[in-house]
Amino acid sequence: MSAKNKKKKSKITKKKKQAKNGDSLFDWIKTIAIALALAFIAKTSIVEAYWIPSGSMEDTLLIDDYLVGNKFLYGARLPLLDVQLPAIRDPEPGDVVVFKYPGDSTTNYIKRCIAVGGQTVEIKNKVVYVDGVVFDNPEHAKYTDADRILPSTVTRRDNFGPYTVPQDHFFMMGDNRDNSYDSRFWGPVPRKMILAKAIIILGSWGDDPNAPNWEWSDPLSVGKAVFYNAAHFFSRVRWGRLGTLIV
Repeated sequence: MSAKNKKKKSKITKKKKQAKNGDSLFDWIKTIAIALALAFIAKTSIVEAYWIPSGSMEDTLLIDDYLVGNKFLYGARLPLLDVQLPAIRDPEPGDVVVFKYPGDSTTNYIKRCIAVGGQTVEIKNKVVYVDGVVFDNPEHAKYTDADRILPSTVTRRDNFGPYTVPQDHFFMMGDNRDNSYDSRFWGPVPRKMILAKAIIILGSWGDDPNAPNWEWSDPLSVGKAVFYNAAHFFSRVRWGRLGTLIV
């Protein structure tokens, strides 16, 4: 083969390699794009992770529990299109529900659905009645001052109603009945603010009074906190709560 032909063949081979590399890069980008698209669809319409910042649902849910909510069940809203998918069903009494707080329509709250539109809620000396029937306390519900019954003239926390829930609204209460800011104080939740049904605990981070505080304004504090939590990871995780179904 002449030098000219060899040079020509070398150029062709080089172009083929470049084309192959270009195809590989395109395939890689396409795979990543598809994965991101699927993750976005799953997050916005199927499931989403939520963090518990307060004790209003103790002892069903603890501070720093991380859970997954089923958005598909109640009909997820697609954010870019502002379209709501058809719901399989609405929240029912007993469901643990994630929703937007009606007070600002922004903050995520999580409470237990006690009653739905058309039902009547009444609380007498801490006992909850729905349509005149006692609403059984969930397994891990609690009262921090259960021995102290207050008269109806003193607080709506222990004595409330009777109150009929408007249609397309839901009456929510925390399982930590004496320490929950809920529908007893700010009213029912409109259907449009319902986000997801809590289904399972995927992570749980125990409190540690020795853990260093951190602030983004202080990079050293962030480093100390990351190092401390990494070193104490296995002791801080509440392993027994992982995989717990939320009922």
